[in-house]
Amino acid sequence: MMQHLTRRTALAAALAPFASALPMSKINLGVTTDEIDDDVAVAAAFLQEFKLQWAEVRNIWGKYNTAQPVDRIKEARAIFDKHGIRTSILGTGFFKIPLPPDTAEGRGILDNQWSLLDGAMERAKVFGTDKLRIFAFTYGDGEKPEARNYPRIYELVTEAARRAEKRGIRLAVENVGNSYVWSGAQAATLLKHVKHDSLGLTWDPNNAGQTGEKSFPEGYRLLDAARIMHVHLRDYRKNAEGKYEWCAVGEGEMDNLSQIRALMKSGYKENFTLETHYKHPLGKAHATRTSLTALLKVFAEA
Repeated sequence: MMQHLTRRTALAAALAPFASALPMSKINLGVTTDEIDDDVAVAAAFLQEFKLQWAEVRNIWGKYNTAQPVDRIKEARAIFDKHGIRTSILGTGFFKIPLPPDTAEGRGILDNQWSLLDGAMERAKVFGTDKLRIFAFTYGDGEKPEARNYPRIYELVTEAARRAEKRGIRLAVENVGNSYVWSGAQAATLLKHVKHDSLGLTWDPNNAGQTGEKSFPEGYRLLDAARIMHVHLRDYRKNAEGKYEWCAVGEGEMDNLSQIRALMKSGYKENFTLETHYKHPLGKAHATRTSLTALLKVFAEA
């Protein structure tokens, strides 16, 4: 108990010089809960310690949320309610698969994906969010996206948006590694081809930066900012071998301050999520605490 109090006292002291400047009443900031702990109660208590009221839900209690029975989802929602936490977006693995062939076998794979979407929408309703994080199909390491696949991908993403609209759900495609939508440029092209109101973007400038694109400001400028439904924040850098790696906020190449300022100037009022990703010998919670403390300082300047 004494160690916990000491840690909280140290945190309060670290944030005190700029806490009054934090525009948190205007900014919906949260953390992906399994970047703290798979135990929902532990993650919720962490968020409450930082006075954050939002969470992105992905894995809970060791499984993807879409693999958990609805009763467990209700249990997680009750824990969030107890701690004053709201769900910003529900992470799913929908369409985070290679594009299935247009064959009987491929259509069977797609049927499983439509079932996954149905289950995710049901769970989103339990959590009280109208947003799902989805993807736009993937390709293998060492491969490149095939241009001939994009029209079918846009068609399938459009169909997903139609289905979501009927359930009052919005779909936010994340630009992610080894996906047909990885860079800001690819995300912008998706948005131009899929104009459905229920389809937008989970903008991850760090993922985009791993393509070699200058995700901010160049990649971001290509986007229709009005269609950004969710934003992931963290940091990345190149290591000694020239490969990209995740790192603590403030220790890499990402200009989080300018990106946040640009979003706020555009009128962005949806959620920001710290998706920590970088590893630390002291564990996930320590890594998230380090990055979150730095990120709060960035928001204080925004």
